Amino acid sequence: MNETAIARLLITLKDVKPPVTRRVEVPLTVRLDTLLLILQAAMGWDGGHLSEIRAGHQGWGITDPDWDDGPLDASKARLIDVLRDTGLKTLLYLYDYGDGWEHKVKLERIIEPVEGQLYPLLVDGSGACPPEDVGGPWGYAELLEARDDPDHERYDEYVEIYGDAEDPLEASLEYNMERVGNIAKSMAAKAQ
Repeated sequence: MNETAIARLLITLKDVKPPVTRRVEVPLTVRLDTLLLILQAAMGWDGGHLSEIRAGHQGWGITDPDWDDGPLDASKARLIDVLRDTGLKTLLYLYDYGDGWEHKVKLERIIEPVEGQLYPLLVDGSGACPPEDVGGPWGYAELLEARDDPDHERYDEYVEIYGDAEDPLEASLEYNMERVGNIAKSMAAKAQ
């Protein structure tokens, strides 16, 4: 793998319908702590919860000196090294251990960078990110069920979260693209 190459990743939020996906392009040499930020921004998560990237049985995230079984330090690993060392093309991204959001992160292809393009780049996506602290995939499914039933016990919660907003299932990626673009600018500034 060429260290100047770009990885195109397809991120799929597991166990939710309709599907929530994002496609991002990142430098193969991106550190995993930065990749965690990129995935959060691309998906639409606010980043207020612990997260980690897993390859097989090994995870990388924020380390806790009081917890020996926690993930390895994500700031000390790069995507290219994890892909080389494990031989895997699909990783797992965990967000919010309490709600248990799991994302499949599939390496779709490796491409050459476009001259003048800042990376990472959110290329496209579908579906809106669920709200934070909704109870994971099952809580989200129940919340969506409540949206059409004023007698549902979570209907008021649904109205409080979404109000008169447009359909929460429709992805509006402009804000996510801006967040990923800000990471790209920060990475470019650090590289100079």
